[in-house]
Amino acid sequence: MAESVELPSRLAILPFRNKVLLPGAIIRIRCTSPTSVKLVEQELWQREEKGLIGILPVRDAVEIKPVGHSISEGVGTDSLDQSSKPQGGSSDSHKPDTENQNEVHWHSRGVAARALHLSRGVEKPSGRVTYIVVLEGLCRFSVQELITRGTYHTARISSLEKMKTEMERVEQDPDFIMLSRKFKATAMELISVLEQKQKTGGRTKVLLETVPVHKLADIFVASFEISFEEQLCMLDSVDLKVRLSKATEMVDRHLQSIRVADKITQKVEGQLSKSQKEFLLRQQMRAIKEELGDDDDDEDDLAALERKMQSAGMPQNIWKHAHRELRRLKKMQPQQPGYSSSRAYLDLLADLPWQKASKERELDLRSAQERLDNDHYGLVKVKQRIIEYLAVRKLKPDARGPVLCFVGPPGVGKTSLASSIAAALGRKFVRISLGGVKDEADIRGHRRTYIGSMPGRLIDGLKRVGVSDPVMLLDEIDKTGSDVRGDPASALLEVLDPEQNKAFNDHYLNVPYDLSRVIFVATANRVQPIPPPLLDRMEVIELPGYTSEEKLKIAMRHLIPRVLDQHGLTSEFLQIPEGMVELVIQRYTREAGVRNLERNLAALARAAAVRVAEQEQVVPLDKGMQELGTSFLENRLPNDAEVEMEVIPMDVNNRDISNTFKIASPLVVGEAMLEKVLGPPKFDSKEAAERVASPGVSVGLVWTTFGGEVQFVEATAMAGKGELHLTGQLGDVIKESAQIALTWVRTRAADLKLAAAEGINLLEGRDVHIHFPAGAVPKDGPSAGVTLVTALVSLFSQRRVRSDTAMTGEMTLRGLVLPVGGIKDKILAAHRHGLKRVILPERNLKDLVEVPSSVLANLEILLAKRMEDVLEQAFEGGCPWRQHSKL
Repeated sequence: MAESVELPSRLAILPFRNKVLLPGAIIRIRCTSPTSVKLVEQELWQREEKGLIGILPVRDAVEIKPVGHSISEGVGTDSLDQSSKPQGGSSDSHKPDTENQNEVHWHSRGVAARALHLSRGVEKPSGRVTYIVVLEGLCRFSVQELITRGTYHTARISSLEKMKTEMERVEQDPDFIMLSRKFKATAMELISVLEQKQKTGGRTKVLLETVPVHKLADIFVASFEISFEEQLCMLDSVDLKVRLSKATEMVDRHLQSIRVADKITQKVEGQLSKSQKEFLLRQQMRAIKEELGDDDDDEDDLAALERKMQSAGMPQNIWKHAHRELRRLKKMQPQQPGYSSSRAYLDLLADLPWQKASKERELDLRSAQERLDNDHYGLVKVKQRIIEYLAVRKLKPDARGPVLCFVGPPGVGKTSLASSIAAALGRKFVRISLGGVKDEADIRGHRRTYIGSMPGRLIDGLKRVGVSDPVMLLDEIDKTGSDVRGDPASALLEVLDPEQNKAFNDHYLNVPYDLSRVIFVATANRVQPIPPPLLDRMEVIELPGYTSEEKLKIAMRHLIPRVLDQHGLTSEFLQIPEGMVELVIQRYTREAGVRNLERNLAALARAAAVRVAEQEQVVPLDKGMQELGTSFLENRLPNDAEVEMEVIPMDVNNRDISNTFKIASPLVVGEAMLEKVLGPPKFDSKEAAERVASPGVSVGLVWTTFGGEVQFVEATAMAGKGELHLTGQLGDVIKESAQIALTWVRTRAADLKLAAAEGINLLEGRDVHIHFPAGAVPKDGPSAGVTLVTALVSLFSQRRVRSDTAMTGEMTLRGLVLPVGGIKDKILAAHRHGLKRVILPERNLKDLVEVPSSVLANLEILLAKRMEDVLEQAFEGGCPWRQHSKL
């Protein structure tokens, strides 16, 4: 291929209808029309040297609007957003329509071409002369003027190729270099793919290494089949960067289409070969079984399934549906795609407990009460409500009682209470965990049209438990989510409604199932996330945290025996006195439940297990037994005498026989062992006194999902512009409470003797910074209002708040103290932290009924109606400025 071509000022024009010849492309055409034959004969055949002709694209006549010769502007522009696709040549595609010769629509740009091969022929019997020409595109040109010369056209042209200096400048452009590398990489990838498919590509790789990249773009695109408009767009891409960008896009598109086609072909071939292989193997297996006389396995299997379905006790309408599905299954071959899914569906229908119920037994409320007392310490009101529930069941077994929902912090025994209900009723227990469930199909099941469909968790649980009336625990019902796949909480509305769940429709089952005999019990840590319609279907029973005394009793009665049993120990090896358990509760655990307490006791048990396992003391013989020496046997047994022995089996479950470990004395846990095993104390009863030692700090009470907690509030002042800074990962509500507290203090500054006179700005020349410690924990809620005011008054008055006093309550701009929730949990938190006084809103007096009397006996409860009442009780010696207050 020539590097540069000198074009004459005029060229004979051969029109190509709906085709484009690009530079570097080679095309074979057959000329039969008089116009094209005349042009080839005069411009190419009769010349000694092969001449040049111009190839100019021509549009279809239906697209032509003006009459006569018209030259269209380029359909493509030198912009990067035009796309193009390759072309292919065919014979006679260049011939203009003789009937519409006066209505030819010429393109404004074309390609100069030279003839690589010419052959002349004569058609018989007409004697018409034809030519076969092989043309090679050389370079682009622009038509300045189109002239008719006899039977064909000539044109005055100007070359569109860049000069050598211009090419050198373009080749140094960073954008052109980047586009060149991208094009060559994509082209090499395409060549590699084609080489694997056709075992060719050597010549193309040579071209890629030797031909300039701007000419390679035309060569590659010319080999693709693209639309006429895209061919014109590529022809009009005079700018080299635009040309490379379009060519890269087309090559990449062609590469992707090849890959997709290969993937589809491989998949189809794989499926066909797999199906043919399976069919052949099954035919061979069938022939073998016929020879052995053992060809009725499938029939026996389906007959067993039909007998199982008949004995399942399905309702009549469901049996008709199942029998119709079974008849359909019998007509199918085992290798058919739908066979396995239909078989799994019928197995589920046969396995479900349609009529099978738990064995009826008379309810004994006294034994139920004893079981609850043995399994759970305290929780008097909760156990009383469960006994009432069981009493109603005893009087009316088919009663549709409420759905109980146990709400409380982790580790207070919600799940075990549901298990105790099942044991008291003599029913099987099944637990359905809903934590993190976001797909409605987990409740209702998937439709059988989907691949891998399966029933919902409720139907699957009933299948596993095997009875239609179990106690079903819906655990963590407050932690369901929702997304594009649906809302599981909305699906539970039908499940928990006694009027609707008698005909529950699982999408996979596709027939109604009666859930009215199931006893549902739910658990949650919080009530707020549960949607109101779902909450309306349940009776909420709150389980607050345990007091220290209750934790001590639970540890001595339940936790220590269970921990010792789990670690293979008894009281002969490890003894934990009550005093040490109390220290563990006070110094290492401050939680509403008892899980951390059990973990700490387990750590002590592991330390004891190490000591017992490492001891090497020989097991002592029982009293009254004498050791038999060899001399004794030798004296009493003659030579060659036989000894008859009896093997006595040892009960592996009997601790006295199987446990061969003995130690001199049991390990008694002391304070030294506590610190050695559990580390230094995590909590200190003096924490509140140390943190409230300076003005500007107050002690508040907050409620969390883990129970009540003590929250310190710190305030400080510094030079500034009168701004309020809040830190501690606070929510919007608590930020607004801080603004209200600061506004109230500034308004009452003179009355509280914080300012010398009315109108003095407390924040003049200083900023206030309020911080809620434990900055990594999100905090929000209105109950910190009185705590914030107390901290600010302490800061501005430079008086310390009492270290034994905690408070909670929302306040208004007028200084009223409003009631808040979670009073019981907050008071228990104050008791756990060793505080002695708690300030509460006056309207929360009614909530003290729920607080254990043992806790109230150790606390002084102070009620406040206005903010001044809180300040009076919060400071040591009262509020001396109250007598000057105008409020």
